[in-house]
Amino acid sequence: MLVLAGAVAFGVLLFVTPSASEAVALVKAQATKHGTPYPGPNPPQRFTEALVATEDQRFYSPFDPGVDPFAVGRAVLGQMLAWGDEGGSTIDQQLAKLLYTPRRHSLSVKLERMVLALKLNFTYTKPEILAMYAEIVYFGNGYYGLEAASCGYFGRQPADLTWAQAAMLAGVLNAPSLYNPRIHPSLAQQRQAHVFRRLVAVGALSEAQAKAALSQPLDVVPAALRAVRSSCR
Repeated sequence: MLVLAGAVAFGVLLFVTPSASEAVALVKAQATKHGTPYPGPNPPQRFTEALVATEDQRFYSPFDPGVDPFAVGRAVLGQMLAWGDEGGSTIDQQLAKLLYTPRRHSLSVKLERMVLALKLNFTYTKPEILAMYAEIVYFGNGYYGLEAASCGYFGRQPADLTWAQAAMLAGVLNAPSLYNPRIHPSLAQQRQAHVFRRLVAVGALSEAQAKAALSQPLDVVPAALRAVRSSCR
């Protein structure tokens, strides 16, 4: 009965949730709202590899429909038993949250995001999903989108990010206020180190490469120059 009820609920959500074809317009609207140039530059490989390794290691798998069923099960169970947010959102689900349900939190909303993630996954390519995500996600310090964060924190375009900088930005997304490299440099570096461990774990970097990259200077633009260096087009 539970399986049948779940299947019925899933079918209903397929019909009542918005179309994934609206995603591009929603991204553009958010970029305009935050004063972010649209379309921004495509996220560079260093950033996307760090992001995927940290947030959604099965993102490129041909068997990944945009949802991790085991993670969803943990999240739903955690919601039902009041364990708190168990996490487990794929990049597709995070994009669905940003675009369609940014300020809604409930069990039904989690299911809605799951359906929307499936729709996004079957409507857009992986690079398109990453580009939309990088265009609107929040990096802290008032920076929405990868270009604003790259220019604001480091005074350079995303394509020019070092491995150290790309890993830092990928790590910031988990908790933008907590891992802000200007306000909490120590915590930001701990998170950066975690990102490099994930890059090694998935085979994107060797341990020697990660160690060398971790030793690179971040060159964070001082807060006093933030307004001056917030754009580097």
